[in-house]
Amino acid sequence: MRRLLVTTLYAQPSSLAIGALCIVCAASVSAWIAEMPELYVAAAVLTVIAAARVAAALALDAEADGNSTATLEFVYEIGAFSFALALGCTAAFVIVDGSSVQVEVLMVCNAVGYGIGVSARNAGRLTIAMGQLGLTCVPIALASFWTAKPGFIALGITILLLIPAMISICGNIFTVLRDSIASAETSARLADKMQVLARTDVVTGLANRAGLNHAMVETMMGVNDDSRLALIWVDLDRFKEVNDLLGHPVGDRVLTGVAKRLKEVSPEGSTVARFGGDEFIIFCPIVSRQDAERLASEIHAEIMRPFRIDGERLEVRASLGVSLLPENGNDADTLMQSADLALYHAKVGGRSRTCFYDSSMSRDLARRREIEDELRAAIQRDELSIYFQPIVDLETGRIKTFEALVRWFHPHKGELRPDEFIPVAEETGVIVTLGNWITAQAARVAATWPDDVTVAVNLSPLQIRAPGAALGIKSALREAGLDPRRLELEVTESLFIEDNHSTAAFIEELSEIGVRFALDDFGTGYSSLGYINTFPFSKIKVDRSFVSGAQVGRKSDAIIRAVAEMGTTLGMDIVAEGLETIDQVQVVRDAGCNLGQGYYFSRAVPDYLAAMLLAQEREQDGRRATA
Repeated sequence: MRRLLVTTLYAQPSSLAIGALCIVCAASVSAWIAEMPELYVAAAVLTVIAAARVAAALALDAEADGNSTATLEFVYEIGAFSFALALGCTAAFVIVDGSSVQVEVLMVCNAVGYGIGVSARNAGRLTIAMGQLGLTCVPIALASFWTAKPGFIALGITILLLIPAMISICGNIFTVLRDSIASAETSARLADKMQVLARTDVVTGLANRAGLNHAMVETMMGVNDDSRLALIWVDLDRFKEVNDLLGHPVGDRVLTGVAKRLKEVSPEGSTVARFGGDEFIIFCPIVSRQDAERLASEIHAEIMRPFRIDGERLEVRASLGVSLLPENGNDADTLMQSADLALYHAKVGGRSRTCFYDSSMSRDLARRREIEDELRAAIQRDELSIYFQPIVDLETGRIKTFEALVRWFHPHKGELRPDEFIPVAEETGVIVTLGNWITAQAARVAATWPDDVTVAVNLSPLQIRAPGAALGIKSALREAGLDPRRLELEVTESLFIEDNHSTAAFIEELSEIGVRFALDDFGTGYSSLGYINTFPFSKIKVDRSFVSGAQVGRKSDAIIRAVAEMGTTLGMDIVAEGLETIDQVQVVRDAGCNLGQGYYFSRAVPDYLAAMLLAQEREQDGRRATA
């Protein structure tokens, strides 16, 4: 505050120059009128002091940190007090000497006017203001009393009364200035504090989304053609489980720990922000792409180091998406979009990995969005069809089950493979609508088959976790008039990795009415006998990679045999998928599999051909019985 008040003394050097010029001119005119050498000397002294003051005001930069407040104030005091004393003494000398009335009026009026005016100008430093007023007016008052003339005595009394009045006025001005500055500084501090709070995440102390945007804008404004920046988007894998199992307080401590590690590993000049939830962003300068790859690797290593919280050892994994300036964009929004898309590919590709943005990702995104829109419309326009692939008893050759498989015949693009649109449907949530439609259509067709033939439908984890999932299956069975015991729902092992609670409730509710469950693609995921022991599976499907894959051999045969023996002991059916040759059929049958599925028996066929296969089978059975 004192510094700010002192700078006001130097705010307008022109006012000092104008005031000094007026005084010097008055003194010079007085000397010329009175023709007194003493006044010429006084005019010269005032001129020298005035010139020195103006020069000091122009030379000293009050805003510069190198000039201390005490120095600025001391220099100003010397000039102000010297000039005021010289002026006051000159006016007093004119009164005592008994000069002409013109000279007395000219000097006294200028001196008193200067004292009053300068005290108001310098009210920011009350000591200087009152010192100048006193040094100017007191000598005049004393000289007035010295003459013992009634008029001058009255003048002296008036001047003495003027001093306390001006002290009061200047004191009020000083108080207003001081309080205004204090209020302004308090408001500025509060504003700065609120701005910091508004840009800071309360849990981790990092920048929040607003703080990140502010930092990115400031950084981008300073980039040049040689600048290279990286935006690294970090998403903690499966962090929801930490909050659900251990509670949000523990989750917040993990987030705080991750934030600390990210700050430690980030290079100087980086902005580290919590973008929201379990997502973090590092915006930092880099030298090259290799530098960004090294940093991403260090981030992975830091996050993967186990956390120790309340004696518990926690391991955290993360997926990273990285975009670079200028390769992937020249503005903040483009970099954010590119990093977000790269992060999406990292998570889809298996999580706990790093993906750098590539232009093909944008093309893939556009393709997925196109498929999503067309798929929603296809469901409404009945462009989708259900095909059925038989699952055959390897001993009798009879069809035991048909697996329902969806096919999409696009009016312009022709047939689209399931691996083109099913992943898109799962990513966008359309799989819930699509899955319910497949189940309803399959149940309707299966209701026309003989009672000993069942239908199998694949279920997506998203469909199972959707609200009312079991109710949707029940409604499809009821509307089709299909016995629940003739429906098999095939699920994969990934379902149990993600969420045991909702899955268990779904399976339990449908098992109670007779719906059967099969474990699909067994041996390719996080295979665990715990699933088989916990859930009421009636069938296990051995993945085709063990039957017709590139690694088929003694080891795969041994695995099939072990699974088949386990299934036989537990009273389960074992299905071998991907059978294409008679040799493969013989191998899996010898290994103990009792059911088979694959092109050797039949490709997936429309519902009317499935009915024909069943009719032919029944006709052959009839001929055998007659014979």
